[in-house]
Amino acid sequence: MTAQPIVAHCHPFVVGVDTHARNHVYAIINSNNGALLDTQSFPATSAGINRAINWVARRTDGNADTLWVIEGAATYGAILAGTVTAYGFPVTEAPRMSKKQNHGVGKTDALDAHRMAAASLPLPVNKLRHPRLNEGIRQAPRILVTARSSMAKDRTRSVNALNALVRSNVLGIDARKKLTSGQITEVSRWREREDELSPRIARSEAVRLAKHILDLEQQLTTNEQQLDELVRVSEAAPLMEEVGFKAINVAKCFVAWSHEGRVRNEAAFACLAGVNPIPASSGNTTRHRLNRGGDRSLNAALHLAAITRMTYDNETRIYVEKRRAEGKTDREIRRCIKRYLVRRVFKIFHVSAVVEEVALAV
Repeated sequence: MTAQPIVAHCHPFVVGVDTHARNHVYAIINSNNGALLDTQSFPATSAGINRAINWVARRTDGNADTLWVIEGAATYGAILAGTVTAYGFPVTEAPRMSKKQNHGVGKTDALDAHRMAAASLPLPVNKLRHPRLNEGIRQAPRILVTARSSMAKDRTRSVNALNALVRSNVLGIDARKKLTSGQITEVSRWREREDELSPRIARSEAVRLAKHILDLEQQLTTNEQQLDELVRVSEAAPLMEEVGFKAINVAKCFVAWSHEGRVRNEAAFACLAGVNPIPASSGNTTRHRLNRGGDRSLNAALHLAAITRMTYDNETRIYVEKRRAEGKTDREIRRCIKRYLVRRVFKIFHVSAVVEEVALAV
């Protein structure tokens, strides 16, 4: 087997960046001997980022192969990663660091930046984690998916609060079961009454919560429509034709995949999704269990698609009955289906990206 080239052999310098809301801390190391050349802190502003890039260029003689290892390349370091990429430098997400490495050494931002740069040196180049791209059609769904998650949680909290309120106060509505959409709409139309202080305040709060819930539902509907429009003009459009995939979970898959090359193969994508089988055998029992790690938003999208297929897709239902006859539990069957789905999603994205690249080249 041919040995894979590592970072230390392909990039003469590595810049580790510990990112924060106000300042980013940079550490430059020489890949040949791992020596620390310099560390410096710059503001997390456009001007500060440009100063940092110029500072790095001066200390690395402007070498275009200098690798930037950025912590939080999708959050605090997103703007930095985009700017560095625009300058033409290779960028990778910081490798996962063990907290045990700090034992007896201490921790500062400069030390963290140095550690993440040094930790990248022995990594195979083909296993570097490339940050998500932020241009237009990729960044917009990410923003909408994040906003949708916040709105959905807010709606759930408000519905729970309204249910608790109508059950603990006599407001003239049957609250023995969870309130329906019709009941929430009815509550939002209540008018003020000349009641005692406590019932009047409870009624007013119920109306406020009901109106807030309806407003959030409208925002969620608009959000889904926007996601649908964006997905249909992206590389993820073919996935909309698959059973179990609609705008929301297609967008979640697309946001995680981001762009061709970020995830090296479908096995790595399965690991990212948390659906790769993990051995859990013992004695005479040979089995695999669910992976509880990975991107949980991506995992939830695949889970919903799997449940939909198990319920409505005839081929999947036949497969489920076959595996049940073999003694598999529903949880194990869902894991197998999710593993198949992540393979299918990756293939669709990969083929779509290649077709688009060929079309642009022509």
